[in-house]
Amino acid sequence: MHVGLTYRFIQFLFVAFCVALTVVATDVRAQEDLRGRFNALGEGSFQENAKQIEALAASGDAAIVPALEAYAEGDLYQRKSDKQVFAVKPAGSNFILIDPVTGAEAGEEAKSALTKIRVNNSLRRTIRAAIGSLTLMSPDSNVRLQAAQTILRTPTADAVAPLEAAIAGEASPAVKTVLQQARAASVLVSDRSVEEKKSAVAAIVALGGRDSLSLLSGARASADPALLPDIGAGIATIEGSLAIWGAGQNVWYGLSLGSVLLLAAIGLAITFGVMGIINMAHGEMVMLGAYTTFVVQDIIRTSFPGLFDWSLAIALPLAFLVTGFVGLVMERGIIRFLYGRPLETLLATWGVSLILQQAVRSIFGPTNQEVGNPSWMSGAFQIGEMTVTWNRMWIIVFALAVFSALLFLLKKTPMGLQMRAVTQNRRMASSMGIRTPWVDALTFALGSGIAGIAGVALSQIDNVSPNLGQGYIIDSFMVVVFGGVGNLWGTLVGAFTLGILNKFLEPYAGAVLGKILVLVLIILFIQKRPRGLFALKGRAVEA
Repeated sequence: MHVGLTYRFIQFLFVAFCVALTVVATDVRAQEDLRGRFNALGEGSFQENAKQIEALAASGDAAIVPALEAYAEGDLYQRKSDKQVFAVKPAGSNFILIDPVTGAEAGEEAKSALTKIRVNNSLRRTIRAAIGSLTLMSPDSNVRLQAAQTILRTPTADAVAPLEAAIAGEASPAVKTVLQQARAASVLVSDRSVEEKKSAVAAIVALGGRDSLSLLSGARASADPALLPDIGAGIATIEGSLAIWGAGQNVWYGLSLGSVLLLAAIGLAITFGVMGIINMAHGEMVMLGAYTTFVVQDIIRTSFPGLFDWSLAIALPLAFLVTGFVGLVMERGIIRFLYGRPLETLLATWGVSLILQQAVRSIFGPTNQEVGNPSWMSGAFQIGEMTVTWNRMWIIVFALAVFSALLFLLKKTPMGLQMRAVTQNRRMASSMGIRTPWVDALTFALGSGIAGIAGVALSQIDNVSPNLGQGYIIDSFMVVVFGGVGNLWGTLVGAFTLGILNKFLEPYAGAVLGKILVLVLIILFIQKRPRGLFALKGRAVEA
């Protein structure tokens, strides 16, 4: 009995050894076959290499993905001595050779001993599709998702079977949806039945977007006649949807531009409305605010790098104080002697703007300065076919917050009450004991300070240079005049209206001609409503 058991155990070990030997031999043969196909890439044409890549993808071996990625990047080389192909990575004047099948290092060679295997854009698309099919079975759901998205962008008939296998075993609903969309795109370029292709067209239309439009447009040229009506209707549906999303994107861009105009103009609306001063140095206040941000970030980078994400919070009050102080000095030193003489204030403030620009050039130089985005203002996200950048979104929120704070100050504080009294009837306000000169000074300082915090925001989306303010001064005056001089609600409506109008005109007329058309429309509007959209009420105004 004992001898029989020992004999059976020996038989089991022998069978296991034979099976293991067979598996190893099969694996070696498979590796040699793959290595042979990689070696063939060094001898073939682009068309022949595309077929080799498709054959490599059909192997299902995900271990060759790094070598295919190296090929797409131009890092696949053939050794001249024995025609062997390797992926490489630099090592001084030599290359480290990497086996394309196992990924193991295979020594070093001089660069002169190797020949680079050429690759073009068509071949890169084939490689991306191959990589996508090879990574469909990855244990990482993110890798599977990226693979499905790659095939969706560059579908091939060979990808249908791997996609169907991946769909059958996929547990994640989000990944499965993309896999099904990628299968539909691949079916459309395969030799499947017309009915299957009609279902694929419906799935692609449901996906929507520019990639779907490109897929259907490409398929229409070689499609079965019975499929053309479905493709045509699908293209029309997607184009209509894209037109709606395009209009929404223009509205978003317009709101974004409008928030910038609101920030630049809101301080001007106060000084121009209360004091009647045509301040041509207002743009330089914006510029000073941006340079304050640059100085704060420069100090933080040098001494407190961990505080970089707080740089804007630190720069905001400093920019307000710096530009508010400059505005106060301007009003007390120059402007208060020129009340009632608007042309002279225009020339005086223009001279101040030139002095400030030259001072900044002398201190910081004439070139653009680097101002970075904190991490919470970097990047973008998608809403349908719309791209929304975080920095623009936060600037819109910031502009509305500044507007709300200023509205509260004017409506709910003693200083705001005095400012509104001076705006509506300066003589009556003076006779009631309001010190109108100090109201003027504080108002001008407030308007300049708001321009400074506008500069903090603009530093995140525009070049910080001595000419920064010049790009906004004319638009700011247009917003103030269009909305109604001295009226904050008019400034808000005017800024967003002009921003959206600009963005809808630009695609048809161009940026420069679009601005000219907006200026012409404002001139025509002012002919009908000289006081703007929201005219101030008051005895002094009515007189």
